[in-house]
Amino acid sequence: MSVGRFAARVVIGGLFIGHGTQKLKGWFDGPGLEGTGAMMASLNMHPPRRNALAAGVTETAGGALLVVGLATPLASASLIGTMITAIRKVHLPNGPWAAKGGWEYNAVLIAALVALAETGPGAVSLDRARGQERSGIMWGLGALALGAAASTAAIEAGSRSAPAPDPATTGLSSVPPTTAGDPATSA
Repeated sequence: MSVGRFAARVVIGGLFIGHGTQKLKGWFDGPGLEGTGAMMASLNMHPPRRNALAAGVTETAGGALLVVGLATPLASASLIGTMITAIRKVHLPNGPWAAKGGWEYNAVLIAALVALAETGPGAVSLDRARGQERSGIMWGLGALALGAAASTAAIEAGSRSAPAPDPATTGLSSVPPTTAGDPATSA
């Protein structure tokens, strides 16, 4: 099973490195920071550049940690968080099927990451070499819970940091602060 875990870590982690560097550097036909920032703005993830940088760094670093099998539950949790955010902000309205822009691929990655966090990275890993391999159901569930909490925090912070709309262009008479971070409209 260690060969299977190693292969899963290399493939999944490698693909996340690719996605992260698409966001950060525009590699592999990616949008780079500017394009990712524009996407973040359209998703109400403010400030857009900071969220683009956070997503790119999380995917790149989390993927790299997963490939080498270092801090595997934390690496899994970080990547789970990005996938939950992608589901919530992009894919959920499209239903489950990837052919229609849905969330099935993200869900498969989440399940694989939970499995890696639960089973541990295996014999060919830095966690094992350092004597710090963690495994068990609590590590898997912990990675899932931490990823979900990080996603929720990122989405909430992104919406709270949204710039206030200009009343002259939106038809709002005033924009009082609210606890939800959403502008209140006049009747």
